[in-house]
Amino acid sequence: MRQVWITKAGPPEVLEVREAPDPVAGAGKVRIRVRAAGINFSDLLARVGLYPDAPKLPCVVGYEVAGVVDQVGTGVTGFREGDRVLAMPRFGGYTDVLVISAPQVLPMPPAMTFEEGAALPVVYLTAHHMMFYTGALRPGSRVLIHSAAGGVGLAAIQLAKTRQCIILGTASPAKHEFLRAQGCRYPIDSGGDFVPGVRAAVGNAGLDLILDAVGGSSWTKGYDLLAPCGRLVAFGLSAASSGKSRNLLHALGQVLRIKKWSPLTLMNDNKTLTGVNLGHLFGHPEILGPQLQALIAFYEAGQIRPHVDRSFRFEEAAAAHHYIHDRKAVGKVVLVP
Repeated sequence: MRQVWITKAGPPEVLEVREAPDPVAGAGKVRIRVRAAGINFSDLLARVGLYPDAPKLPCVVGYEVAGVVDQVGTGVTGFREGDRVLAMPRFGGYTDVLVISAPQVLPMPPAMTFEEGAALPVVYLTAHHMMFYTGALRPGSRVLIHSAAGGVGLAAIQLAKTRQCIILGTASPAKHEFLRAQGCRYPIDSGGDFVPGVRAAVGNAGLDLILDAVGGSSWTKGYDLLAPCGRLVAFGLSAASSGKSRNLLHALGQVLRIKKWSPLTLMNDNKTLTGVNLGHLFGHPEILGPQLQALIAFYEAGQIRPHVDRSFRFEEAAAAHHYIHDRKAVGKVVLVP
């Protein structure tokens, strides 16, 4: 098998393709010939050394793959050789052969491409969990989505449209027309203070839901924009990353800028702060499984569809990471063996 390894903490050039013998599917597991593997921002943080959940370096990351089952271990029912599937490993997805427990595998809809299959699980589960699981998204809600042109952002836009929400989204100006075409009524420049743009769009009504993976002072500003019974969901801290290599001083500065709220304050303000770390839910199929099934139903109904910006070969993994760092991506970027 061939895998893309993070050889050490550093810029994208530390990524390296290595070969090893193919693994064998043991009891309760299946082996997948991977046709596409999704890239997430957490992979970039792991590479620069700012992702505490990542395995010790050197390591192989990657949360999501799509491919074809070519070996079924004893005791596995429901899968057979030749099945087209998507799967969610905890790590290790940057590979062309993956052995994984059967409960972490799901059949792909016939119309879904392998690139779409690798682009769906993490970002759509994250968006679905934030919007539908941790709190009911009410029809007509005013929703602000940070990094709206990214993978989670586009997934959230598509899901918000199923509830006829009023959608605001931050992104660079070059992506605003694309966002409007996707259903974001109010694109806002992510390069400056987003507060005036929100106020211009919704006035004093406030926001019912904010999805914020930026962190730092962004969370404080967002909290102040919430309407009564509004909810801010923190699901990342991209502000801690200052570039393509680690800068611990910058990261510490962003952490120190995070405001702390008392439960008494939340009670009196009638506001909710909540957090989502999908990686910490991988051991809870009772939570993620039904949501993934719901997303497949959304896909089959034509209500969602992953937007794959570009596919890069394994040998181009460094270029793929550069592409995301440089904020060129719209939607998902995937690796193909």
